[in-house]
Amino acid sequence: MKISGIKISDISIAAVVLGIVLLIIIPLPVVLMDFFLILNLALSLLIVLITLYAKKTLDFSTYPTVLLMITLFRVALNIASTRLILGNNGDAGQVIKAFGTFVVGDNLIVGLVIFFIIVIMQFIVITKGAERVAEVAARFTLDAMPGKQMAIDADLSSGLITEAQARERRAEVQQEADFYGSMDGASKFVKGDAIIGIIITFVNLIGGVLIGLLGVGGKVMTFDEVISVYALATVGNGLVSQVSALLISTATGIIVTRAATKDSFGQDMARQMFSQSSLVFYILAGMLALLSFVPGLPTIVILLIAAGIAFIGYYKTQKDRKRQEEEVKDTAEVTAAEKRKPESVTALLNVELIEMEFGYGLLSLVDASQGGDLLDRIIMVRRQCALDLGIIVPIVRLRDNVQLGIRQYVIKIKGLEVARGEVMPDHFLALKPDDTVEPIEGIETVEPAFGLPALWISAANREKAELLGYTTIDVPSVISTHLMEVIKRHADELLGRQQVQTIINNLKNTQPALVDEVVPKMFSIGEIQKVLANLLREGISIRDIGTILETMADYGNITKDADVLTEQVRQKFKRAITKQFIPNGEGRVITLSPDTEKAIIGSLRQTDQGPFAALDPAQIHRLLGGIKKAADSAMNLGITPILITSPQIRRQMKNLTMQVCPDLVVLSYNEIEQDVKITSDWVVSV
Repeated sequence: MKISGIKISDISIAAVVLGIVLLIIIPLPVVLMDFFLILNLALSLLIVLITLYAKKTLDFSTYPTVLLMITLFRVALNIASTRLILGNNGDAGQVIKAFGTFVVGDNLIVGLVIFFIIVIMQFIVITKGAERVAEVAARFTLDAMPGKQMAIDADLSSGLITEAQARERRAEVQQEADFYGSMDGASKFVKGDAIIGIIITFVNLIGGVLIGLLGVGGKVMTFDEVISVYALATVGNGLVSQVSALLISTATGIIVTRAATKDSFGQDMARQMFSQSSLVFYILAGMLALLSFVPGLPTIVILLIAAGIAFIGYYKTQKDRKRQEEEVKDTAEVTAAEKRKPESVTALLNVELIEMEFGYGLLSLVDASQGGDLLDRIIMVRRQCALDLGIIVPIVRLRDNVQLGIRQYVIKIKGLEVARGEVMPDHFLALKPDDTVEPIEGIETVEPAFGLPALWISAANREKAELLGYTTIDVPSVISTHLMEVIKRHADELLGRQQVQTIINNLKNTQPALVDEVVPKMFSIGEIQKVLANLLREGISIRDIGTILETMADYGNITKDADVLTEQVRQKFKRAITKQFIPNGEGRVITLSPDTEKAIIGSLRQTDQGPFAALDPAQIHRLLGGIKKAADSAMNLGITPILITSPQIRRQMKNLTMQVCPDLVVLSYNEIEQDVKITSDWVVSV
């Protein structure tokens, strides 16, 4: 309920805090004193019950603040009761009198001893213990935060939880850290309350003696009368206060020692204490029965307790037998029902965008409990792809596959295998820098990501290999690097319309005018996706989505052809393309002879699928053969093969060379910065 936009609960809390402060200042009548003391006990019992039935600490996350308020309330009552005891001739109400009479009785010394034992027990045992547990819990909770965050990221990466569940878990981890941090400080309230209770008790006793003997209250009392009146009120007031403080201290101990489970404390305790074999209870009953033969011990009492424990064991035996029979029956019914139930095939229709399968010999790389960190590496791969390519890599599903070799793994895109590798756990992959390096003992292999010759070497030979100039790579890095290269190679297949929509929504936060102009007025999500896929197919990052949409908007009134728009975007990205493929400002490249370019331009024919070069087969064969020879020559020299053509035929040349040289970089002259020095070392003619 709200009043003018303000919740009644907020007003009530403010009124309660103000009322507690007024209790310290304004003298209370005896009747109200009794009311507030009973209310204090009731609230303390309520807090204990809430902590007992809480399934986890965050179910009562407001407890540190509640602890502060209930402690302040109790201190205010102590001050108010002290005012009544010392200013009303020891009469502080029926509650205090009843507690004092019940404990003190006819023997003041015994009553005082019992009172101080309760105080000391509450201060030393429960309060100190709860304070220490809260301090240690706060420290370990804060230390465990990074590990918990990584575990959440790992579960998210492996597909065990959704993004929403991951956000919820991260918030819960943060709240848990905040709670224990607050409890570490709030436990000091309980400690201070216990100390102030002892001090107030002495103040009441000494002040009462002085007031009674000196007749400050209008009546001079004898020493026996003073002790009888003021000691009774002091002990009663102290007991009322300390019983409440004891309950709150117990609640504090329960909440900080509570482990998060799905059940309450009572259910957990009953289940765990009585989940052991019934043989444990029979053995305990037998040991107690033997103990009854010791001379001087109460035989009948011990035998009664032993009989009760034996009965618990018998009851548990019968209950376990009945439960086992029900489980067998339920299992049979479920099995029969599963056989009768029609098969659900809808779950089989889902196709994962990207997944990895492992032989059982590589499962330890994925299992964090065995020290595997491949999940963390995959998370880093997804982040790096977002930085390098500007795409949101979907969650990589990880599965075991008994049909694979024990050291094999497979990478699939949309359910189909696109790459495969084999690694050797507990070994390192060593890459030789050149043939002049001294050979080292190892198992010859091929590096899976780039196809380079390599060796599997043992951990003992790693240092020697690095001293000789080899590059050594651990197994998780080999797999994660292979995965990254596969993602880069197939990035255009992984980019769907939903991802494009997410990217555009993110851009709208910073450039709303651009997005409103282009989408969907000029281009649909599908048309934008085609342009982005064209860029990714040739390794061009789409992270600068703003520039891409700006360029498409500039040419949107002229053409809707995705290939033409892609070429215009590429020319806009000339600085980035030059930096990516010719980083040093100088390049040795492959070019086409002027006659060849003229022949290709003259053969261009327009179709519904766009223009294509209508060369005769012999010309295409000679052209591709010359380009393949030049590309191989460049690679033998350690140079990335780059073909530079005129802008009119760049797209067609890329399509032609895809079959013979898929890794050939094809650029146009308009995509290269003017200050770059180009050397045409290979000229291809038809």
